[in-house]
Amino acid sequence: MEDCWPDKGGGGFGWEDYSVLGAVLCVSCGIGAVYACAGQATASDFLNGGGTMATLPTALSLATGFITAIELLGNPSEMYSHGSQFWMTCISFILVIPITSYFYLPVFMKLRLTSSYEYLEMRFNKYIRYMASALYVFQMVLYTSVAVYAPALALSHVTGLNTYLAVTIVYVVCIFYASQGGMKAVIMTDTFQTVILLLSIVSVIGIGDFLQGGSAKVFSDNLKTGRIELFNMNPDPTVRHTFWSVVIGGTFYWATMFCSNQASIQKYLSVETIGQARRALWTSCIGLVLIFTFNFYTGMVMYSEYKECDPLSIEAISAPDELLPFYVTKVQGHLRGIPGLFVAGIFAASLGTVASAMNSLAAVSMKDLLGGLCKIKIPEKSEATLSKWLSASFGLLSFGLVFIVEQLGSVLQVALSFNGITGGVTLGLFSLGMFFPWANTKGALVGSILAFLLVTWIGLGTQVAIANGYDSALQMPTSISGCHCNISNEVTHVKTNHE
Repeated sequence: MEDCWPDKGGGGFGWEDYSVLGAVLCVSCGIGAVYACAGQATASDFLNGGGTMATLPTALSLATGFITAIELLGNPSEMYSHGSQFWMTCISFILVIPITSYFYLPVFMKLRLTSSYEYLEMRFNKYIRYMASALYVFQMVLYTSVAVYAPALALSHVTGLNTYLAVTIVYVVCIFYASQGGMKAVIMTDTFQTVILLLSIVSVIGIGDFLQGGSAKVFSDNLKTGRIELFNMNPDPTVRHTFWSVVIGGTFYWATMFCSNQASIQKYLSVETIGQARRALWTSCIGLVLIFTFNFYTGMVMYSEYKECDPLSIEAISAPDELLPFYVTKVQGHLRGIPGLFVAGIFAASLGTVASAMNSLAAVSMKDLLGGLCKIKIPEKSEATLSKWLSASFGLLSFGLVFIVEQLGSVLQVALSFNGITGGVTLGLFSLGMFFPWANTKGALVGSILAFLLVTWIGLGTQVAIANGYDSALQMPTSISGCHCNISNEVTHVKTNHE
């Protein structure tokens, strides 16, 4: 049914696009090579950048580490299909930053532990530490595989870029610069990739806005169908997105990322003072709000383009996450270099996610699992070298899991949900230790196990309900009346909240 879409001269991936993508990947490798040549004398140099990194690169690295390729593709389709309510998660960013800065950050900056889970042994006992560390390792290895494979699959369906080739390129580049250059290479590469990511989003928005006749037209088209809604105050917890579920739920979710995530904490420790770390947090917050806003506006531009010929309804694409790649290749593909820049932005998000994970997994496995659980005595002079090997090994393990992830099918969303499940348990443990001095080890152990089981039950139950046809999402109206094919009737998808 793809011929129903009126062709605007969009083409496939050309040499200009491959050149743009290749240049971005080469620069990323080059940054890693520079810091590899500079050397890392100690594990602190490799894992925390020696605590000498500047504020702005650290802030940009934090922002890039939080923005996955799944979100870059998912947020525009969220706006297109369900409206703007989820944009209110930006309020969560603004709420979480002061919580992180004034309650959690002082503890981490004062202790300066290589693995944040060492705190759990200091506060409770070693078994709590090992449990949290093991959960983190399992969570991040699985999550990085999904976070790379899912967007690569969506890209391949509409750009023709081979899924396995895309995944392999991401891991080869990432394993090289993250395992050789350490935290300094990760942060500086993230800084470069943030620029590429923003440039790709702004380019797509700018061109799309121009083609639609300006932002006034885009806003008008979206307002007419009720897509712009920020304050749905419905208290019903079964409704997919309301102000309450997005802001309150989002605050707890992003607290797991900012307050107790090992990858984030290592970046806080890469700067010298707590003042720098706080400035980096607020700067990263501004970056996240900008990226989310641009992302949602991209969805508005796409709806303005497709308001009379919905690609999902005519089955030109098979999944909502393919909307943005489809739009870029079909509507802007004739502008050589733009598809390449767009794919480079997606790759940048994937690289940032995997690189941060590899570095943090090396720290946790060396300090908690090898040094703690296995009681292996690691000479200080060997820690930096071991960290490099561990970082590369986790990259290879994550890459290998991609071929298992592709067989998961409907279980894929469960794998993504696991990120929030384990993050919530970890946040609970850190919060219990820091803010409840009367809490003991037995309470921490029983509470974390019960919390894990309860949240897992809720998460699995949600996926089972969806698999059985339950959908609480309010689908925004779409039309196929303007499609250039034999379909002439108008199809409007509107579902009630309990349909």
